Amino acid sequence: MNVEKRRILIIGGYGTFGGRVAQLLADDERAILLIAGRSKTSAEQFCARHRRKAEMTPCTFDRTGDLAAQLAALSPDIVLDAAGPFQSYGADPYALVRAVVAQGAHYLDLADASDFVRGIAQFDNSARARGVSVLSGVSSFPVLNAAVVRAMLKPGDIPLEMSGGIVPSPHAEIGPNVMRAVASYAGKTISITREGSTGEALALIETRDMTVATPGALPVGRKRFTLVDVPELVLFRDLWPGVRDVWVGVGMSPQWLQRMLNVVARLVRHRLLPSILPFAPLMLRVQALLARGEHRGGMVIRVRGDNRETGPFARSWHMTAEGDDGPMVPSMPAAIIIARVLEGTPPNPGARAALQELELPAYDRTFEPRRIRYGFRDDMAGAHGPLYRRVLACAFESLSPALQAMHDRQGDKIACGVAQIDRGVGLLSRIAAAIVGFPPGGRGVPVKVSFVVSNGVEIWQRDFGGRKFQSAQREGTGRNAGLITEAFGPASFGLAYEITGGRGNLVLRKWQFMGVPMPM
Repeated sequence: MNVEKRRILIIGGYGTFGGRVAQLLADDERAILLIAGRSKTSAEQFCARHRRKAEMTPCTFDRTGDLAAQLAALSPDIVLDAAGPFQSYGADPYALVRAVVAQGAHYLDLADASDFVRGIAQFDNSARARGVSVLSGVSSFPVLNAAVVRAMLKPGDIPLEMSGGIVPSPHAEIGPNVMRAVASYAGKTISITREGSTGEALALIETRDMTVATPGALPVGRKRFTLVDVPELVLFRDLWPGVRDVWVGVGMSPQWLQRMLNVVARLVRHRLLPSILPFAPLMLRVQALLARGEHRGGMVIRVRGDNRETGPFARSWHMTAEGDDGPMVPSMPAAIIIARVLEGTPPNPGARAALQELELPAYDRTFEPRRIRYGFRDDMAGAHGPLYRRVLACAFESLSPALQAMHDRQGDKIACGVAQIDRGVGLLSRIAAAIVGFPPGGRGVPVKVSFVVSNGVEIWQRDFGGRKFQSAQREGTGRNAGLITEAFGPASFGLAYEITGGRGNLVLRKWQFMGVPMPM
């Protein structure tokens, strides 16, 4: 069967983010992917590594050259600009946009520069006249963030404050253009929605602490985020005119490297350095050299406001991505929109910031084969309701019926069954077990657990074949936010509740003895 194919020119197609868009589209046989950049050799090497069902053609493209001639030679149906950094596109930043519209092709970009994204609307009339769509900022910021906010809002809600950010995995490849973009505005003034109008803030200097704790998944944890320049800082007020404050940041790993970046940004602010842009290559090498920790990233979006009928509300959305799946997320909006063009449902003609092109369910098919999980939390739930329902939030319903029954009662209760007990054999493990009163190892050990609930704290009184001991469990706060904290005498443990196939698995994330944090 003949398949109608479309030619998709990806400028920066062998780079970090353009390459990921190409990988997401590589199994679509309707696509002819023109992997373009200034290096034909790099394009050829990329195509050799990633060629699958879609046709892949390496080609050269120089955005400083004759754009009309290059576009005419390549004859694309869709052009994706994934090169950047968009903050440094010079005196005529929209030259490519004009050339693509004149060619009669659809245009998308991955711009994160708020001024560039806002300025794209000037091409609305010419894009409509040619019957093509021109979309700017087709990435997590702002497309995914805007979709998440819409998913969180309920009828009658008036959002007043929005905040959030991304925590890249320490092992994720950031890319030189992203580092150059961040370095270009570090310590400088950027536009932001503040107190109901467009104000100013200092990039990479302002910080906030936030927790990424996806319900039912291993958390990224509490991080300090630093303010970055993204389109939604100003553009969200176009969607929600009542919003008074918007704040978006990035939580780097390791955190001390981010603090060093904050200090250097202050040097720029006080004019002790003109810019840290010349240091961008060094920053990229240092970040790669110091990559340590779990290969896990995440996002968090928080919304506060008032509902006309029910009063104040505070909600949050959390996403966790494992391994190399997380770095794919910023490239997904462009891939999803391009796939829709291939299906024959392109975006409406005109030029605009891509704030309303996708809703959250559109991501599910792209998320599903990957280790990406997300969920919502009611941040005003407080200490009301059963402990595990509060901590697991929307993930509670994915527990098995037996676990739901055990954890969903606030009164005293008893659970009975059999246990498999595995014990350490080292001296320290035997000392710890003796202090707490842990039972010896065994199989088929009868167990009875009595639960006593008081002021949101669950006292677990355990009886393993006649060996009795107890602990106290409560919802974690501060550094333990999103965790269950369990205390055995002077020792306290922060536990993540991971749900897999209806089973609950308590995973140790941190612990302390007599209030002193201890190494894992």
